[in-house]
Amino acid sequence: MIFDHAGKVVGQHQVEHRQILPQAGWVEHDAAEIWERTQEVISAALRQADILGSDLAAVGITNQRETTVVWDIETGQPLSNAIVWQDTRTTNFLESLSEDERELIVFKTGLTIAPYFAGSKMNWLLANVPAAKGANARFGTIDSWLLWNLTGGVRGGVHATDVTNASRTLLMNLETLDWDEELLSIFGVARESLPIIKSSSEKYGFTDPHGAFGTAIPIAGILGDQQAAMVGQVCFERGESKTTYGTGNFALLNTGTEVVRSKNGLLTTVCFKFGDEPARYALEGSVAVTGSAIQWLRDQLGVISNAAETEILASSVADTAGVYFVPAFSGLFAPYWRSDARGVIVGLTRAATKAHLARAALEAICYQTRDVMDAMVADSGTPMSTMRVDGGITANSLCMQMQADIMGIEISKPLIAETTALGAAYAAGLAVGFWGSKDEVRQQWQESRRWIPTSTLETREFGYSQWKKAVERTLNWSD
Repeated sequence: MIFDHAGKVVGQHQVEHRQILPQAGWVEHDAAEIWERTQEVISAALRQADILGSDLAAVGITNQRETTVVWDIETGQPLSNAIVWQDTRTTNFLESLSEDERELIVFKTGLTIAPYFAGSKMNWLLANVPAAKGANARFGTIDSWLLWNLTGGVRGGVHATDVTNASRTLLMNLETLDWDEELLSIFGVARESLPIIKSSSEKYGFTDPHGAFGTAIPIAGILGDQQAAMVGQVCFERGESKTTYGTGNFALLNTGTEVVRSKNGLLTTVCFKFGDEPARYALEGSVAVTGSAIQWLRDQLGVISNAAETEILASSVADTAGVYFVPAFSGLFAPYWRSDARGVIVGLTRAATKAHLARAALEAICYQTRDVMDAMVADSGTPMSTMRVDGGITANSLCMQMQADIMGIEISKPLIAETTALGAAYAAGLAVGFWGSKDEVRQQWQESRRWIPTSTLETREFGYSQWKKAVERTLNWSD
């Protein structure tokens, strides 16, 4: 996506890449394919905007945070498929950790012990991909892989990451903002194989003039996708929050320069760090499956042929006819953190149709979001009256109205829904002076739509209690 000084989109292009599912619980991506398609969308977006790479002030990168790549710096090729954040293959390794190791990891990283994060994925690659132990092997999340390739790859690419991505590895100390020797030892990862940790907004290097941009442009912003959306939603101050609906669903609450440790199943993470300014932290609630539940309806069940059909189909019935769908395909994230949970559909009768299932899938997105936001309110002690939202599912007006009704609060959508890309642009632009300050950026935020709750408290709480019963089935499915 290409943005102008007003924060408006002037060019964009997108291409899907494959979801590789070798066996139950395993989710992989082809990192080489991601790099190829990154170059493709760069060229196409420049053509659509009718500009040259030399017209750009800076480049920002945002990415799915925990997805882990290992590659050879001599050949430039990945040594394995990337292991995606949803993958659960490292569950047994994590269960083998001692209680002391678990407590140390949680305290130093602000995270929970879950296969979601990158550190155990690196450990698995080291144990199962012989070349990953070699002197030429480098590890990183997708931002590091893209930065290395964009800055020249085998011709001298920069191997770096930012604090937001590093904070999702189980290897970075949340307070020192550096790789931690005790954590590296637990996971068996060598410091020299990892990227250098930098801020979220500074010049990391320049694009390769022989690459897709055709010139040297400063790469000056890196943010993990959820933190990028916080910046795109201009949630710069303590107490501001947003929820992003993507493949998964992620809510963040800015806690300022304070590291707030959750008592309700949330994560403590870095929100952003701009240049030499102090790091800002956040509480985060993560839902593993939201948009990917719609993909499942499309790709595995054939209930719909494209995502837009979900709203039409779900709107054709007044309710779910008592059907509840908990899409715990790879366990449940916040606030449950149960990697052994599995998806269930409950309440089926002969009257249930694919329309009821589609509506239940949308409700599942909203109920999972409420689970997270209730925990966030409990941790912060601050009631919520409005929730800022962004991401692909916000195009589904029915789903957003359901969200307002299930939570009993107003839902606000910005004019630019793809705030993740915008946040990466803001980080890059602030680093090179394209925007002068965060205040200048804040003034650009505009609302495009607001949904007001129409449900009664009684209806809302009955539906939520039924949802909680369905969740219990996912936690006890093997009993």
